[in-house]
Amino acid sequence: MHVLQTATFSKQIKKLHPNQKKDLDRALTEIITHPLIGAMKKGDLDGIHVYKFSMVKQLTLIAYQWCEDSNRLILLSLGSHENFYRDLKK
Repeated sequence: MHVLQTATFSKQIKKLHPNQKKDLDRALTEIITHPLIGAMKKGDLDGIHVYKFSMVKQLTLIAYQWCEDSNRLILLSLGSHENFYRDLKK
C-alpha cells in the first residue's frame, strides 16, 4: 500500500508534540490496516473518509481518500472538529 500525504497534512503534523504524535501513529495504523474504517462523506466531500480518534483526550479528525484500485491512501487533513469540514472543502 502506498501512503501519501498532502502538504497541508504534513504541515499539521509538524505542529504536534511527541505525545500527540504517538496517538496519531496509532490512528494511522488503524487506518492503514482497515482503510474503510472512516465514515464516508457525501455531497461536497464525496469520496473522502473521516476517521475520528482521541489525541491527548481531545477529539481529532483525519480526512483521507482511499483508492482501492491503485491501493493508495492519501492523507488530506488533520485537526479538531472546529472548522474542519469548512477548511477541508477548500
